[in-house]
Amino acid sequence: MPYAVEWPELRALTEDADHVDVKTVEGEVALREFLAGFISYEPGWIRLLYRVRAGFVRLLGMRQDEQPSTAGTRPEDIPFTPGEKLAFFTVAEAEEERYFVAGATESHLTAWVAVVAEPGRFHVVTVVKYHRWTGPVYFNVIRPFHHLVVAGMARAGVAPRAGTARP
Repeated sequence: MPYAVEWPELRALTEDADHVDVKTVEGEVALREFLAGFISYEPGWIRLLYRVRAGFVRLLGMRQDEQPSTAGTRPEDIPFTPGEKLAFFTVAEAEEERYFVAGATESHLTAWVAVVAEPGRFHVVTVVKYHRWTGPVYFNVIRPFHHLVVAGMARAGVAPRAGTARP
């Protein structure tokens, strides 16, 4: 099912996607600062969800890599070069102060997170493409949590952070 997106940078990515969703938040921060706050969001309830996820993926016969901690990621730690890693994501393409696209591939699906920056607003786009039968089973079970997690991460992206200067 094709998904219409208003950002030309993401059209090819969403063209044959199985799932696309967008969360939008408002805030006056730089894209790097947003991404640092976004990826650093690790409250206890999310760490608990990752532990539950570990058992679920084993039930589906899938392997799960260790979830790297991203707490404390600083704006200068955010890679913008294709091929570089940000947690378990690999940067696909990025342009300072405009957009950031990174993806992760597992046996059951490939997922991308994209952030499009506009003046005073950030759009967080999740794109998922299934590889085998476990992809839709897995994603439909985690989907309600996915929405909560991504919304929390987006809010954290625009929240004031200690030790950071505002533009």
